[in-house]
Formats: sequence, structure tokens, C-alpha cells
Amino acid sequence: MNKLVKNNVYWIGNIDWELKKFHGEDFSLNNGSSQNSYLIKEEKTVLIDTVWLPHSTNFIDNLKKEIDLNKIDYIIINHSEIDHSGSLPDLMKEIPNTPIYCTAKSVESLEGQYGKNNWNFHIVKNGDSLDIGNNKKLIFIQMTMLHWPDSMATYLASDNILFSNDAFGQHYATDVLFNDLSDQNVLMKEALKYYVNILNPYGMLVKNKINELKKLNLPIDIIAPSHGIIWRNNPTQIIDLYDKWSSDYKENQITIVYETMWNGTKKIAEEIEKYIKAKYPNIIVKLFNIGITDKTDITVEIFKSKTIIVGAPTVYNDIPSTMTGFLSFLKQLKFKNKKAMAFGCYGWSGEGCKIINEKLQQAGFTVSTNFIKSLWNPNKDVFDQIPNLIDELVK
Repeated sequence: MNKLVKNNVYWIGNIDWELKKFHGEDFSLNNGSSQNSYLIKEEKTVLIDTVWLPHSTNFIDNLKKEIDLNKIDYIIINHSEIDHSGSLPDLMKEIPNTPIYCTAKSVESLEGQYGKNNWNFHIVKNGDSLDIGNNKKLIFIQMTMLHWPDSMATYLASDNILFSNDAFGQHYATDVLFNDLSDQNVLMKEALKYYVNILNPYGMLVKNKINELKKLNLPIDIIAPSHGIIWRNNPTQIIDLYDKWSSDYKENQITIVYETMWNGTKKIAEEIEKYIKAKYPNIIVKLFNIGITDKTDITVEIFKSKTIIVGAPTVYNDIPSTMTGFLSFLKQLKFKNKKAMAFGCYGWSGEGCKIINEKLQQAGFTVSTNFIKSLWNPNKDVFDQIPNLIDELVK
């Protein structure tokens, strides 16, 4: 079933109500997701992107209800990742000679994933355009590394629609199509989580691309991403948010993340939280056990923080694997200009805090050389270290 976006532009995608994970098991989805594909019916008929492979049959069946597949003049692939291109092989079995417009990197990726099928590729570069009739044209805008090398956006002139692909999206399943009809709290929360966990590693490229978009001075009435809702009410608000988020964004917040075995490290975490709240009531403090709370929700809080405090016990001359994996994940996200401090309990060798510091440094944090280290369960002597170390960190 299609939904009207504007004039002769229709949404023809898939809503994934029950999807709980994305990028394998790496990204938790609290509100499902969608894969957005768009159909343009002008003198030329254009399909922009497809949907994920598990929904290929439904997607093609729905597309056939809307149009004779042989009347599709052009297929635009803005990004070759499988959640966007997964239905393309099945579709091309039906219409094998249909021209596919995409970047050179996208050709490499599509052939790498699906084999060399002699598809009719037309490689586009930044600023290239395609006439689709009725005095309308598509303009292609390369979005390199937002978030793959092949990524691009497509702008429909006259209708002023930016099909932005992964940029400006959210993992958000909803039965409404537009931002003004959505739950604003959920929308903004999911937009931020999406940015932090997918686009933050390329913050400088995001900033540069936004500056480029502004210089193009294209009128934008609608931003239609590949996941989540479509921005039609004040659509450039999400561009402004990306501009802000990509500019060394911080709130007055400290996030404490810990793992614990027999609750000793947990006790230190809770004492740190209690002290900060009492001494610095203007600072937001959030406390998470990485063994319980999803890492992609925690990373949103770290993104908002000026400082993080990370704790774990020493286990077999190392730290728990849950914390090791989390710190590796932080390294992938490339946070910048944030401070960090370590804490933890030990029984024998006590390398935990040193290992945490090394991994935090590798992840780009400015790490305090001081840490809170407790032999066995923490006592008053350990807790008495907290005020001076936290005061120094906050200062």
C-alpha cells in the first residue's frame, strides 16, 4: 500500500514493527523501524531504493499493485547496504534491463554483495542530474561516509524533496508518515540515538556536508530519509540538529558506567553518584550497569556527557568481557573532547583500572591519571577518596 508524500511522490516501503536489533545484534531498536522506498510518477517513473531482503516478496507484490514494473524507467540506489538494496536482486529478475543510477562505489558494493549480474548501471557524480519530465529533474548529491563510501542523496527539484537516505533518519516504526503527526518525544529520542550510533563517527564529514547543503541553497520542503518518519513540518530542523550534534556537542552531564561481579564495584559507582548529586546539583548524573542496560542506549548518554566514569573489577588479570566489548564499541563511535576516570575492585593482581584507562585513551577520551581502586570490598577509606577525585574531575 502506498502513501502520498507530495504531488506524484509516494512512499512504498516496509514498516518493521517487531524488529528489535539492527546491524546484526549491535544496535537495539526500542520502537521498531522502517525501510522507506519511494515511487515518483512523472513523465518518467522512478523508484528510489528498495527494502530489506526478508520483505522482498511483499515489497514487489505491493509495487505491482501500484504500477506495471515494466513502466519503471529508472531505479535510484542511494546506498547499497542490504536494508536498502536487499530487494533489488528479486526486482531485477522481473525487469533486468532497467537503468540503475548510483555512485561508482555503490556499483562495487552491489556487485560484491549480489554478484556481477550485468545490471544496467549508470554511475553518477556529485551534482549530476536526471530529467524525469514535467519540468522536473533529480539532482544527485554525494554523501560519502554518511555512513558508507557509496552513500548519496537525491533531490527532486520543483517538488523540493530531499531523499536523504541514512542521513536524518530514525529507527521508528509508526503508522503515521510525517513528523508533525508523530510522538515528538519518541521521534527526537530516536533521531538522536540514530545519529550517535550511526553517524557520530563521521561528525566532521556531517558538518562539512551540512555546510555544502547550505551553500547549494536548495529549497527544501520535505526531507524523506530511508528509515523512520518524513520531515515535512519545518524539515530543516533536523539539519540544524545535525549541525549542532556534529559540533562537539555536550550537556552538563556525567555518565557512570560499570560492571560488577559481587557488587563491590557497584558500591563505588553508587557512592560516586551520590556524591556528585549532593555536591553538584546542577550536574545531571546517570548510572548504568553495562551488563544490564543496552550499550546503544548508554552511548546516547555518553554523547551528551562532558565526562564519563567507568568501573570494572579485575578478572583474570583483565576486566570483564562485557566491559571490554563496550569500550571497543566506544572506540568505534569516535567521541571527542570528553574526560574520563576509572574505578574498580580487585582481589589479587589489580590491573583493572589501568586496562580501563588504556582502552579509554584508545577510544579518544582525556583520561585522569587518578582512579579509585579497592582491594576486596570498598570501605570508608575507599569512599573517602571520592570527594577529592571527583572535585578535580569536575574542575
